Amino acid sequence: MLVFSKEKLVFLSVPKTGTTAWQAALEHRASLILRDPPELKHAPVFRYNRFFRPMLERFLGEGLTVLAVMREPVDWLGSWYRYRRRPALAGQPAGTHQIGFDEFVLAYMRGKRPAFANVGSQAKFLEPQKNGTAVTHLFRYDDQAGLRDFLEARLGAGIVTERLNASPGAPPALSAEVAARLRHECAAEFALYEGIGANGAYRPLPVSG
Repeated sequence: MLVFSKEKLVFLSVPKTGTTAWQAALEHRASLILRDPPELKHAPVFRYNRFFRPMLERFLGEGLTVLAVMREPVDWLGSWYRYRRRPALAGQPAGTHQIGFDEFVLAYMRGKRPAFANVGSQAKFLEPQKNGTAVTHLFRYDDQAGLRDFLEARLGAGIVTERLNASPGAPPALSAEVAARLRHECAAEFALYEGIGANGAYRPLPVSG
């Protein structure tokens, strides 16, 4: 998570959406940087709302802009699958060295996910809260130019990024059968992603509960 006090901007860090590179490029401009532990660096909307928003609004005032990035759901899972094939996880419960991508995605759709497929949910990360707290600008991962334009305009400076923390290997292929099932079982993920428009505009999913 990055906070820019003067611009009243909060950049939430959705895992596997390239935010490590943006953090490296913007840390010299940020007023607050949460790098560790992962639960804070990757604080979802509900955690931001509960722990960080009250503090930030107290000192910066209301009307904060909350920015985030979302990746196409299959591509996002593919990045997780590749990331968990890194050597450090070989032979570990969270590793994916001995399974194919279809098996990984099928495991992800289980009610109780095994360790290697327990990677969370972008829709849940970005879920609006009952008090109205929500991401105000949501960009697609593949719209890096749009995100850059938004940030450069908001921060008033050019930004140069480098590719960091990228998952190794080529994107894995998903069978048509499993892809169709994923779209059905995880419809909220696809609905949210497909509702993202230009300049960070999007259609938030209804508040659950």
